[in-house]
Amino acid sequence: MRDLVAEKQAVKAHLEALAKGADPAGIFAADAVANLVYPWGQLRGPEEIGAFYTALSAAFPGYERREDLFLAGENHPDPRIQTPRPTPLVASLGHLQAIFDRPFLDIPPTHGVIHLRLAEAHHLNEHGQIAQSWIFPDLLDLIDQTGHWPLAPMLGARGLWPGPKGGGGARFDQVDQDQGAASLARVLKMHDDLHAFDGITIESMPMEAWAEDFMYYAAAGIGISRGIDGFRAHHQIPFLRAFPDRRGAGHFIRIGDGDFAVTGGDVAITHKGEYLGMAPTGRQLTARVMDFYRFDADGKIVENWLPFDVLGLAAQMGVDVLGRLRHRHGNPRRSLD
Repeated sequence: MRDLVAEKQAVKAHLEALAKGADPAGIFAADAVANLVYPWGQLRGPEEIGAFYTALSAAFPGYERREDLFLAGENHPDPRIQTPRPTPLVASLGHLQAIFDRPFLDIPPTHGVIHLRLAEAHHLNEHGQIAQSWIFPDLLDLIDQTGHWPLAPMLGARGLWPGPKGGGGARFDQVDQDQGAASLARVLKMHDDLHAFDGITIESMPMEAWAEDFMYYAAAGIGISRGIDGFRAHHQIPFLRAFPDRRGAGHFIRIGDGDFAVTGGDVAITHKGEYLGMAPTGRQLTARVMDFYRFDADGKIVENWLPFDVLGLAAQMGVDVLGRLRHRHGNPRRSLD
């Protein structure tokens, strides 16, 4: 078994070096694959992946990484996925803090401080290079910080995501796999329990795994809520009304570290109702998400952070959010192509 503390520290060093402009060829394996949210998709090799980090540095010069969660663990199997599974994985959640100085994907700069939410998972090869990554910047939240919100108002609250209450999520010198395995087992049981939903009443969906006043930090578009009632009102009910047949299509990550656990993967859905102000299309869609969980001493989920590729989901519905932004800033589409 590989040294998970050393894995954490190596990934941390690589990411800090990228923030300082290091050559990606010395960090990413020649056959590295990075899976990003829309509009990037899958990038291959140090040159393509490095272009993403170059664009970050150009738009947010001297950006500072501020991780609130930095976790490592063996990547537990998912029977729904039969392809080779990278393990172990290091996952992080936090913000890039910077001055937004130049356009980023046509998002106009503010020339002031921004906090770009960022969730990541990385796997190192036997040479210590990053071989596989999943990278989720919350572009919709970045747009919101510029004052140019492009969708219907979100039902939950907007704002900066805090780290875990009491800290303890970014421990670079330790890994607790025993407690982490218990945390992950609780998450996977909770996922299984959700299948008890009868398709009619929200009360049929068990919520015993959650503390009554838990905090739910969902991606921009959904927003932040507190407690089971808030979670149901601002996220669960709108999502189920829009996608009543949601089905997990497999996790790329399943790790636990102490009182924290991380899962992430694709959800297969049919767009049958309005979602985030976007009219139903009847299309078969895929939503890509990650979930970071913190448990209390009673084994209840007390905090849950949800990075979610909302722009990618909107694109599948035929809504070009970045195109709307370009239009509002003097560059409308001028053809039917």
